[in-house]
Amino acid sequence: MISPRQLSGWWHRLDVRVRDLPLGLLLLAGSFLPALHGKGTEVGNLPTRPFDALALLALGLECLPLAVRRRWPAVCLALVSAGFAVDQLRGYHSVAGTALPLALISTGAHLERHRRAAALAFSAVYVPLAVALYRLGAGGETVTGFVTFYPVLVLAWGAGAWLRANRIAEAEHRRRVADDTRTAERTRIARELHDVVTHHVTAMVVQAEAARYLTAAPERLDQTLTAVSDTGRRAIADLRHLLDLLNPDHGDGHGTDGLGTGARTPHTGGLLTLVEQTRQAGQPVEFTEEGTPTQSAGSADLVAYRVVQESLTNALKYARGSRTSVRVRHGGKEITVEVGTDGSGKDGSGSAAASPGGSGRGLAGLRERVAVLGGEFSAGHAPDGGFVVRARIPAGNPT
Repeated sequence: MISPRQLSGWWHRLDVRVRDLPLGLLLLAGSFLPALHGKGTEVGNLPTRPFDALALLALGLECLPLAVRRRWPAVCLALVSAGFAVDQLRGYHSVAGTALPLALISTGAHLERHRRAAALAFSAVYVPLAVALYRLGAGGETVTGFVTFYPVLVLAWGAGAWLRANRIAEAEHRRRVADDTRTAERTRIARELHDVVTHHVTAMVVQAEAARYLTAAPERLDQTLTAVSDTGRRAIADLRHLLDLLNPDHGDGHGTDGLGTGARTPHTGGLLTLVEQTRQAGQPVEFTEEGTPTQSAGSADLVAYRVVQESLTNALKYARGSRTSVRVRHGGKEITVEVGTDGSGKDGSGSAAASPGGSGRGLAGLRERVAVLGGEFSAGHAPDGGFVVRARIPAGNPT
C-alpha cells in the first residue's frame, strides 16, 4: 500500500503545470453546476444569462490558463483577464470568475521581470472594461462599485507580492545559513590541519636538528632518525584520516558526533603517545593522568587531546629543553588539563623561550574549542617565569 509520504513525493515530482491544472479543472466543473449558475463574481449589475457557445470560450480562458500560473504568470493573467472580461460583458457571472484573483496572486508571487509594467497594463485594461460595463448596465452599477472592486484586485496582487517577498527572504536565510555552515566547516578543517601538521612537523624538525649533532653516536642517531620516521608516518596517517572526512561518502557506519569528530576521537593511550613523541624530540615531560576516560565524555576527550597536543607543540617550539609537566584529570562531569613549562630551557633563554609566539592561531583555536563545550580556558605566564595552559572541559556533551 502506498504511504502518504510516497504519494506526496510522487506528486511533487510531477511537472508544476500538471500540479496546477486540477485547480482550473475544478473551477471549470463547478461553473456547470446548476446550483452555482450565476453565483460567481458580478461587476456591472448586468442580468445573468444562460451559457452559450461563447460562454464555453470564456470559461476555458478563465480556468485552463491556471495550469501555467507559476510557469508563465503573465500569460496566465492575460488569458484569465480576457475570459473574465467576456464573462462580465456577457453576463454569465460564472464561478470561474474566481480565477482572476487567483491569477493575480500567482502573478504577484511568481512574475520575475517587468512586474511594474504588468501591474500598470492590468490597471489600464480595467478602466475601459469598467466603462463598458457601466454603459451596458443602464445605471445598475454606480461608479463607486467599480472603484471599490479595483482595490480588491490590488489586494490579490499584494498578497502574491507578500508571498514572493517571504519566499525570497527564506531563500536568502537558507543561503546565509549554508554560507555560515561552510565557513564554520572550513574553520574546523583548518583548525584540525593546524593541530595535526604543526605538532608532527615541529617534532620532526626538532628531531632532525638534534640528529645533526649525533653523527659521533650512531646508536642515538639511529634512534633519532627512527623517531623522525615514526612521526612522519603518524602525520601521514592523521592527514589521510582528516582528508577522508572530507569525502562525502565517508562516515557510513563510522559514527560521528555533532562536530563530525566521532571518527577522530583519539584512541586509548593517545595522550601517552603524544608525551612519548615529545620526549623523543628531546623535551623532558612529566605526565600525570588521573581517573579513567569514560565512553560518555563525548567531544571532551578530543578537546583535551588537542589542548595537550598544541601545548606540547608550543613547548617544543618556544621552550625547547625546558621541563614540561602535563596533568590530566578525568572526572565524572569534566576533564581538567594543565600543561606548563618552567621557562628555564637548556638554551638558557629563560622565560622568553616559554612564551608562545607565532600567529597565536593555535591558542585561539583551543579557546574556541573549549568555549563551544561550555568550558574554561586560560593561557599565560606562571609566577616562575614559565608558561601554563589550563582548561576545564565539561564531559558528556556529544556536540
